[in-house]
Amino acid sequence: MWRAIRSVFAALRGLFAEGALSNLKSALDVSFANVNLADGRLLLAQAQNELKSAEAQLAAAMGLPSETTFSLAEEPQPVLLPDQVDPLIRRAIQDRPELKDLRLEASAAERLIKAEHALFYPSIAVAGSAGFAPAGEAAIPGRYGAIGINVNIPVFNGGLFRARQTEAALRAKAAAARVDDLAIQVTRDVRLAYLNALTAFDRLGLTDQLLNQAQLAMDLARGRYDLGLSSIVELSQGQLNLTSAQIANTTARYDYQTQRVVLDYQIGALR
Repeated sequence: MWRAIRSVFAALRGLFAEGALSNLKSALDVSFANVNLADGRLLLAQAQNELKSAEAQLAAAMGLPSETTFSLAEEPQPVLLPDQVDPLIRRAIQDRPELKDLRLEASAAERLIKAEHALFYPSIAVAGSAGFAPAGEAAIPGRYGAIGINVNIPVFNGGLFRARQTEAALRAKAAAARVDDLAIQVTRDVRLAYLNALTAFDRLGLTDQLLNQAQLAMDLARGRYDLGLSSIVELSQGQLNLTSAQIANTTARYDYQTQRVVLDYQIGALR
């Protein structure tokens, strides 16, 4: 893209010089055109700086040296968005790892309630012992054995078990509330991401129309200039409008891809 923009600037510079030397256009027209050319150079310098900043951020995110140079490949356009956001919300509620984690915590809290309630039940312990003495007094049997049963009935423990069960129940309610709260947040995030992606998709069509109109205007301006019916200012302005439309179209395409990635993250589709 940078080569294309530079070639446009070079062509405009040639046209400026040609117009001035052949006296076909006034020096004032050339001066105005040079202002537009300088403005285009500023935009180019800003875009190059943003590209370097993005490469530095990408390198830092990937744990690579800051001077790493990337050769980026074009990504295919994502599939079309569904007509309704509800299927995406249901998928997010099911697949978001944060919700899965909280649901497991809530399930564990429910099991803990049952475990604490089971402490109210009596417990029975059985102990046994057996042995054989190979040598000893004849009056003492050489074999022996014993068994005992211990029954524990939790009646008087200061309400410990009831307090533990109440605590477990409150923790379970808190865990369930966290699940509901996060589900509401996820629903909101998915709706916003869906709307942003939908808007970005609409901008694709609008920038396509803008690009077509800018190309048509540029062709007309070029024809008028070649016929001597307009100044070079009109031609340079048409070229700048075309370049701006190309930038807007490219930005809209990548913005749509970005918004789709954000939407995939919100529904838990990224792995």
